[in-house]
Amino acid sequence: MRVGLSLPIGERGEERRPYSYQQLRELAVAAEKNGLASIWVADHLFYAAPDKAPRGMWESLSILAALADATERVEFGPLVLCTPFRNPGLIAWMANTLEEISGGRFVLGLGAGWHQPEFDAFGFEFDSRVSFLAESLEVILPLLRDGQVDFQGRFARGNAELRPLGPRPQGPPIMIAGTRPRMMSLIARSADRWNSVWYGLPTDEFRGERADLLAACETVGRDPATIEISAGLVIADPDESTGTNGPEELAPSIDLLIEGLAAWRAEGVDEVMCSLRRPTVELVHTLARAAERI
Repeated sequence: MRVGLSLPIGERGEERRPYSYQQLRELAVAAEKNGLASIWVADHLFYAAPDKAPRGMWESLSILAALADATERVEFGPLVLCTPFRNPGLIAWMANTLEEISGGRFVLGLGAGWHQPEFDAFGFEFDSRVSFLAESLEVILPLLRDGQVDFQGRFARGNAELRPLGPRPQGPPIMIAGTRPRMMSLIARSADRWNSVWYGLPTDEFRGERADLLAACETVGRDPATIEISAGLVIADPDESTGTNGPEELAPSIDLLIEGLAAWRAEGVDEVMCSLRRPTVELVHTLARAAERI
């Protein structure tokens, strides 16, 4: 099982404190040097919790382009890209370019989005977001896997050849996050990887979602073993941890992290992406030691 790190791309706390790019780079380099497998960033414009001031975000693909050059070994990608925010042809071109910058380490994470205030703020169609993703895949996948596309839909269209191509003939792996039946059908048909978030220890909710994916694969005639399964985990702030692992977060001590990671490995999960409540280089070191131990 691979263990990766989710970076804090958004403002945090009541004071809405951002992590600078240099801080994100320091965490990413620490993850790579200490043996973690991957780095990830969320894709949002902002997050507006009820009755609280909105929290801003850095733009994900710009940050990932810089981190592609700052690292040499780890996989990296968005967790996950909100597809309706961008033209699907542009997504394919940016993914292909990130493949080139990184020497073939990029993973294209895609989703339909879920935070309606972002859609409302900029005029994106919230109710049509899954349809937008479905048609976007008809543009993105042929461009990345075959180098060309000819598709005309209601929400997406493309008639072009992708040149020059990145280092991998079939392009980057496609990871899709989603849980509902229509999303599971898209994942079963189109994804190389499936992602579900956020957890501490494995839950029945996660197991139910995985069962839904298996059922969707059976419906479309796909071998579920050809889809990697990943999960996002939350690691508690050392100053606020209860000192125990639970369904919502893992404790930040090395022994409890080993226990929590081992539980996900026993579930047969291929990769976990860990989000730190208080991201520090020291906690990255602890996570990496736990990952090495399992």
